[in-house]
Amino acid sequence: RRQVMTTVFDVPADKLIDKVALQLKKDKTFTPPEWSTAVKTGVHKDKAPIQDDWWYIRTAAIFRKVYVKGPIGLMHLASEFGGPRDRRVKPNQARMGSRAIIRKSLQQLELAQFVETKKGKGRVITSKGQSFLNKASHDVLKEIIKEYPELGKY
Repeated sequence: RRQVMTTVFDVPADKLIDKVALQLKKDKTFTPPEWSTAVKTGVHKDKAPIQDDWWYIRTAAIFRKVYVKGPIGLMHLASEFGGPRDRRVKPNQARMGSRAIIRKSLQQLELAQFVETKKGKGRVITSKGQSFLNKASHDVLKEIIKEYPELGKY
């Protein structure tokens, strides 16, 4: 039987993001800035995130988006993490997510050499970043097969 490499596309996004966030938390390159405790994730949100480790989760989600949609720029990522702005009695309007959070996360991912900037195109995944996410995907797939053995035949 041929062994096929597991990629980001083969596992559920939420499980992969949780797994990658745990791994990023262990890496000293990724540290939340001091302002991260008092910031909202966008103007469309009413409150700041309640999880203590939300920075790592958001960085992992950005990392996955760069893998899936790269090359992708800051503005496109901001719209991916945006949402509807509640304007009370007026109709809702789309608003972007916080670009400062995305920018800082991308800088940390570049420092770890997981993503790189292509001039005029945006951020793309490096081979090191691709292998990191593929290994995490493989680990997630193994965990899923342990939980649901009948999925092993796929």
